[in-house]
Amino acid sequence: MMKLTLPTIILLVVSVAHAYPAIANELPDLGDVSATVLSPLQEQEIAEQIMRQVAVSDEVLNDVEVSDYLQALGGKLVANGPDKRQTFNFFVVQDPSINAFAMPGGVIGVHTGLILAATSESELASVLGHEIGHVTQRHLARMLASQKYDTFKNLAGIALALLVARSNPQLATGALTASSAIGVQNQLDYTREHEREADRIGLQILDSGGFDVRAMPEFFKTLQRGSRFAEGSAPSFLRTHPLTTERIADVANRVEQMHYKQVTDSVEFQYVKAKLRALQGGDQAAIDLFEQNIREQCYANAAAEHYGLAVALLRKSAWAQAEKELAWLKKNATPHPMIESLAARLEVARDKPAAAAEKYASALRIFPGSRALIYGYAEHYLATRQAEQAIQLVKSKQGLYPNDAYLYDLLAKAYTMQNKVLLSHQAQSEAYYRKYDLARAIEQMDLAAKANDGDFYQQSIVEARLRQLRQMMGDEKKAKL
Repeated sequence: MMKLTLPTIILLVVSVAHAYPAIANELPDLGDVSATVLSPLQEQEIAEQIMRQVAVSDEVLNDVEVSDYLQALGGKLVANGPDKRQTFNFFVVQDPSINAFAMPGGVIGVHTGLILAATSESELASVLGHEIGHVTQRHLARMLASQKYDTFKNLAGIALALLVARSNPQLATGALTASSAIGVQNQLDYTREHEREADRIGLQILDSGGFDVRAMPEFFKTLQRGSRFAEGSAPSFLRTHPLTTERIADVANRVEQMHYKQVTDSVEFQYVKAKLRALQGGDQAAIDLFEQNIREQCYANAAAEHYGLAVALLRKSAWAQAEKELAWLKKNATPHPMIESLAARLEVARDKPAAAAEKYASALRIFPGSRALIYGYAEHYLATRQAEQAIQLVKSKQGLYPNDAYLYDLLAKAYTMQNKVLLSHQAQSEAYYRKYDLARAIEQMDLAAKANDGDFYQQSIVEARLRQLRQMMGDEKKAKL
């Protein structure tokens, strides 16, 4: 079975649009956008198309702890940015290259390689602040608005092409026809003025957010130095965000006029970096590196190093050694949900369901809002055929995360286990709705409405929701006419 990577999906979308014009015509036509900037509604539609692909892409890192950290960091920066009304979605791409990219509608992707390359949280924040600057100043929207699209007549094609072209220009060129790919990438080459403006906004956001503004020019210098030793293989961030000596000097001069702040990295930053290091490459190589760093005391945070070693050991199924590292963390580190989640997952891996349940329950009493713990405990209930307990847990936590699609996925599995057809399809519908897939949401809610195992109250809720979803689909189609 062919793996549907993002470039492959783009090629399929474009091929279908050409082969079946009727299908393409049902999608929103941007019209002659050369004379106008994309409207906020159009930008939001593009953002939803992108997030729909993000939800199913194998190239997006599916790790709730890493994702929640990035979303929290991005949210802190956005709260200190110039546009408080803009919605932002941050996600992590599993890719070792050093890159980050912004999309219309506030969608920002960050490669794992960039997180690992950042030597401080302020450096990572400086890149996010820069990308937020591109969004708030609507640079991509303005570039799109300056061109007529002959090949991409629908938002889906544009959204997917933008996503891959920004994250990996080479993949985009290989996936699309040469003229189409080059045309899209040409629209995405930021001008020097765009870059300077994003730098300026990013610095203001960093300063207001309490981060070290010196991190931005320092990270730029690090990237520039690194590219000198590898001819023709500069970091992706430098290829998509042209960096010049003048630009670095401009940022450095601005920093000189700002107040100095000594900022300590959050422990979440250190743990996330350690986790990513533990999961890349071979497990034994990661173990050897963590053990060497601990032995030589070569680290920024001892607890993070022991945590990373425990993750690598669990990955190798070296359970006894992983337990020793967790014991060290329990004794020497401040309690943290990432440590508790790892301890529970160790018991699951060792097939000790009672011990796993005890650790999840006790950890959630201390960290009731940890999505990793919520997910893990619910998955444990399902694995041990305790559907009702899984349902009760998920429902008790949905108020914290009403837009979490995976919580609805878990509910659907639990209801299926109980042979509750209406409730299973209803939950699956709500999951699809939160993945921006309205068509599948309607399909599942329709199946729920046709199920004959619900009571009058449940049936009424399903039928009302189905009418609402169909109304949304109708409004969406009208907007595309």
